Formats: sequence, C-alpha cells, structure tokens
Amino acid sequence: MKTSMNLKRVMRHLSTGNAALRRAFPRETLDAIERAIRETELLCDGQLRFSVEAALDIAPLLAGQSAQERAVEVFSQLRVWDTEHNNGVLIYLLLADRDVEIVADRGVHAMLGQNVWGAICQEMEAAFRDGKFEEGMLAGIRSVGRLLAQHYPHAGEKVNELPDRPVLM
Repeated sequence: MKTSMNLKRVMRHLSTGNAALRRAFPRETLDAIERAIRETELLCDGQLRFSVEAALDIAPLLAGQSAQERAVEVFSQLRVWDTEHNNGVLIYLLLADRDVEIVADRGVHAMLGQNVWGAICQEMEAAFRDGKFEEGMLAGIRSVGRLLAQHYPHAGEKVNELPDRPVLM
C-alpha cells in the first residue's frame, strides 16, 4: 500500500511542472497576492511571505520529503526567520500535493502554536481542491493577517523587512 501511495505521489510530482504553476498562479493572481500581503502588513508589525513550488525535485521526493519539511527549508532559504521581532510567517504551497504549510518564526509560533496554522491550512486546501487558488490564498493571507494584527499590532513607523512578492520555486 505504501509503495503505491509513493508511486502515485512520484507520478503526480513528475507531471506537475511550471505550466501547472503558471495556470494556477498567473501574473494577475501573483499581483493580487502581493497587494494582499502589502495591505496586511500595513495593519500589523508581522512579516508575511508566500511561496509556491510546483513539485519536489526527484531526490527529496524519492526520500519521502514532506511538504512540512520542505516548507521549513524554504522558510530558511527565504530568510523569513531574519526579522527584528521574530515575527515572520511563511505560507508555502506544494502544488503537486495541494498541501499548504504555514511556518512561523519562534516569536509568533510561541504565541499561536501549530493548531491555529493547521486550521488556516485546511481552509486554503479546501479552496485549492476546487481550483480556487487565488481565493484560497487571499483568504489565508487575511486569516494570518488578523492573527498578526492581534499579537503584533502596528506600532510606530513600519519597516518592511521581507519582500511582498510571491516566490515561485
């Protein structure tokens, strides 16, 4: 059973490429996500990044890397952890698996915990199953933004420490 599950996953990843990524996230959708991140960050002192990856490379895929494990790697690669107040949050989508992961810096994670992020991920994944990528992402960004505004309210001059543009991997 596990082998067939792995084979299905491998086939799904091998067949999900940049064309699928562009169909799910055309320029207009990326622009809308960037605007939503910018608007969200104006309401709080949190920092938000969004990254979407079509599929895993073959070596990590065959090793069984999970979307969560990959999200932690991307969190580090994009330096989301490198904020003055430890208030960075990454929303990561592994398109081939339709799996959303939210990784928060230690300051945010200590306040909210994984259960809060899991609920937001489930809502986004439900939208993605229906092909509603833009709606799902924007709803997720707003949900994360509300939480950041509660725990990191806007205080004084705003410094944008991380780029707002979505990252396609």
